Amino acid sequence: MKGVYLLLMRLPKSTALTVGKLGSIHFEKGDYAYVGSALNGLDQRIQRHLRTNKKVHWHIDYLLPYTEIVSVFYKENNQREECSIAQTLENNFASIPGFGCSDCTCASHLFSGPSEKICMVAGSLDMKPFLLHTNP
Repeated sequence: MKGVYLLLMRLPKSTALTVGKLGSIHFEKGDYAYVGSALNGLDQRIQRHLRTNKKVHWHIDYLLPYTEIVSVFYKENNQREECSIAQTLENNFASIPGFGCSDCTCASHLFSGPSEKICMVAGSLDMKPFLLHTNP
């Protein structure tokens, strides 16, 4: 399965993190949406983001250990759609400049805003909820 995904994360407290070549970034407490693509395995990419033990590879890997993933949305597609989704998010939410977009011309792939509104925008983009498996 190929496509695009959106991670909805909650950062419980404000924190400053060094994010690769972006350097130090201050993240305010709150909800964040990260958009990415997986043209070689959507399910595997999402599962990787859900794991706690992994090598730091992408900008999002620096932030994830400090957050709780609240929801994941996805859309199956054979084309790169992450930039058009990022543009829609950019039009609706504050962004973290340069985050997650080193391989494109987008301003950002990480956005902050109320989780309810992020979920509404994801739904308006025909993204489906990804079932999160939790241990009992």
